[in-house]
Amino acid sequence: MNNKSLDKALDIVSALIVGDEVSRNGQNAGLYNEYTSNGEVYDIVLEVLKKLNINIYEYNYSLYITAGDNNRVFGYTNEELKKELGIRLNKELYLCYFIMYNIISVFYPDSSSYSYVEYTRVEDVIEAVNGSLAGVISNLKVLSLDEVEENSFKEIGLIWEDMPISGGEDIMLKASRGSKAGIVKLVFNFFVNQKLVLESEGRYYPKEKMKALVENYFDSEKSRLYEIMSASKEVKSEN
Repeated sequence: MNNKSLDKALDIVSALIVGDEVSRNGQNAGLYNEYTSNGEVYDIVLEVLKKLNINIYEYNYSLYITAGDNNRVFGYTNEELKKELGIRLNKELYLCYFIMYNIISVFYPDSSSYSYVEYTRVEDVIEAVNGSLAGVISNLKVLSLDEVEENSFKEIGLIWEDMPISGGEDIMLKASRGSKAGIVKLVFNFFVNQKLVLESEGRYYPKEKMKALVENYFDSEKSRLYEIMSASKEVKSEN
């Protein structure tokens, strides 16, 4: 390992961690070129990020990173995520996780391909949550859930059912914990802050980072929630 390669690799890692763009056509194009053309730099970057428990992805000539599982330095604890989202209770956090899953499923309606819709809206996500939650609740007896998972879905269902659609006349304006539209907007605001989506006049468009994560992270790191939702869809199709 030579010092020049190490310096370049650390420059790439540093840029990614602070949120700078590293792409073929951006201001850090030189770093991107080092990553893609210099094998030693590439290997060092992967090794450093692995030790930091950070995943790296390349998509459309750009580099993206996400924190690995249980990464307490670069990821969020439940308490930190509740603060970021603007919620207080664990059951609200579980509902937000469920909403996040549904936002992704609305953007990518065909799980067998990576084709995505151009944009989605708050009301589209509300409709998706209504449908997917009803599907899970109605099939609890045939899904292979442990007691904690079953109770969690029941609790999410009760919270969602008790919420009005919106807290006022305009479904788009206010993000809050008190309504379906409000809590979906809280999740969308978090996605905007994470540079995953772009909002314009009530429409949310997936950014390149969102596409990169869906086509890499969510494909290789399918969660337990994904397994449950997939099983629920299979039961529904059989009926």
